[in-house]
Amino acid sequence: MKFAEHLSSHITPEWRKQYLQYEAFKDMLYAAQDQAPSIEVTDDDTVKRYYAKFEERFFQTCEKELLKINTFYSEKLAEAQRRFATLQNELQSSLDAQRESNAPPGLRKRKTMFHLSQEERCKHSNIKDLKLAFSEFYLSLILLQNYQNLNFTGFRKILKKHDKILDTPRGADWRVAHVEVAPFYTCKKITQLITETETLVTTELEGGDRQRAMKRLRVPPLGAAQPALAWTTFRVGLYCGVFIILAIAFILTGAVFIRYENMWPLVRIYRGGFLLIQFLFLLGINTYGWRQAGVNHVLIFEINPRNNLSHQHLFEIAGFLGVLWCLSILSCLYSEYTYLPMQINPLILYGFMVLFLLNPFKTCYYKSRFWLLKLLFRVFTAPFHRVEFADFWLADQLNSLVVVLMDLEYLICFYIFELQWSNSKGLLPSFKEPGEYMCHSYSYGLRAIIQCLPAWFRFIQCLRRYRDTKRAFPHLVNAGKYSTTFFVVTFAALYATHRGKRH
Repeated sequence: MKFAEHLSSHITPEWRKQYLQYEAFKDMLYAAQDQAPSIEVTDDDTVKRYYAKFEERFFQTCEKELLKINTFYSEKLAEAQRRFATLQNELQSSLDAQRESNAPPGLRKRKTMFHLSQEERCKHSNIKDLKLAFSEFYLSLILLQNYQNLNFTGFRKILKKHDKILDTPRGADWRVAHVEVAPFYTCKKITQLITETETLVTTELEGGDRQRAMKRLRVPPLGAAQPALAWTTFRVGLYCGVFIILAIAFILTGAVFIRYENMWPLVRIYRGGFLLIQFLFLLGINTYGWRQAGVNHVLIFEINPRNNLSHQHLFEIAGFLGVLWCLSILSCLYSEYTYLPMQINPLILYGFMVLFLLNPFKTCYYKSRFWLLKLLFRVFTAPFHRVEFADFWLADQLNSLVVVLMDLEYLICFYIFELQWSNSKGLLPSFKEPGEYMCHSYSYGLRAIIQCLPAWFRFIQCLRRYRDTKRAFPHLVNAGKYSTTFFVVTFAALYATHRGKRH
């Protein structure tokens, strides 16, 4: 893999500006080579002056980048040292409190080494929380160590390219004189912190079991695909095979029903669920593509590297929900034989989907579901906090899934206003005039609001990003782009409403 791709796959959005601008340096070198005066038509002194001036500007830029990297590294290292001291104190307090509570009653009174009151001890994290805190702290140390190594590699490669293009050894000399003595490279405190953290967790939290401690602390190789379990692969194939068979049965059945029944309400009710399942499947393909191309989406989206969904997990979820979707719609069409009212089937399907997402128990990809719910909350409350990459990515996806939101609104409206509950075939109503479909019109206003919501989320995100960065381009331009949706939906609603009244 080329170093630029390797670098971009390992840096997080938060730290992106702090890394060596490798691509900018490379473009500078190639531009200098292309714009250099020709030796055939220019004297040697002019060519030498041009390259000398370029080298002066090049090394000045290198010095600025080196100062930036040294400063950032020092700040993060100091922050890590303070955090380590805090965790040590909390661990010692928790262990002292635990030993005191386990001591015999007669000995507790004579112990004078516990200076904390019972109320103060309650404020400290318990052992389980401390294990998680040390695990996250260890991950931050690994990221800082990677920051150290990647920036040194970046300087080495760009200075080597400088010497190769300009046929000079000055790049290597500058690296020896500046980079190899720079604090970010010579400082070994980060390695010491990593070793101390491993030792502390092994001795104090895991009872001396280093293998167990490292299993808790170890971070998977950044950017590397984690192999899925054999059972996961088996379930993906099983669900996809069953889905294909059921989908063929549904298509054949639908081709018969559509000739005699009004299928439009049924299509609207089930279309949103199908598009959501299709979205999950395509997201799995995207994840596979990112992995193959070396794009480390785990760090870009700031997901837990130890526990995240691979493309096979996404295929598994999409396949399972696809099977349920097919069974639900076939149960609707064959409600006469299942003895289950037709209108109950969509409620069971969508109720299961909601319960799957909101399930509070730590099963069924709990951490990934919690991450998604937290991200949705951040999208809905965008004006009140800083907008990160994952926030506006999800808001962009919601703009693509506006049909899903519209169909969800139609489902609720249809079940409240149009469904005949006494009719066992309520989802296949008789044909009506176009103006008689209330839930398909803008007459009660909610449809237009739902249609504008995704664009509104992106609109306020852009305004918030402008407030944080003070950059009119691209944030205000993007806000203007998304605001055009409001005009489109408003005039479409007005046009449809007046056309229904034959104005």
